[in-house]
Amino acid sequence: MPLLRFDVVAGRTPAQLGALLDAAHAAVVEAFDVPEGDRYQVVHQHPAGELVVHDTGLGIERTDRVVLLQVTSRARPQEQKVAFHHLLVRNLEAAGTAGSDVVVSIVENGDADWSFGYGRAQFLTGEL
Repeated sequence: MPLLRFDVVAGRTPAQLGALLDAAHAAVVEAFDVPEGDRYQVVHQHPAGELVVHDTGLGIERTDRVVLLQVTSRARPQEQKVAFHHLLVRNLEAAGTAGSDVVVSIVENGDADWSFGYGRAQFLTGEL
């Protein structure tokens, strides 16, 4: 936990996708202080033209390498979220994605919203 859902334009190689996922995971581990093995990621690849990410009036130029990332997580302090945004872009730039192509939305939920198996809410049962 958290759960990261990536939307990208199809065409990246498996190595490029792996670098993207590794870069994002490193940012989650550092910013949110989650264990290294706590990794939940889903990639959705879209044909060109089926992923529209405009600049919201900020003058940000996007390319076909845009990454739209939705993070679903328990509530986090603002400082952790800001750190995550910074670390994510730093790591993704090192992996070949321009910072202008990174769009993030963080969606918060609570302990009762998670079950990691066996039909139990492990954050509530004390297992986590």
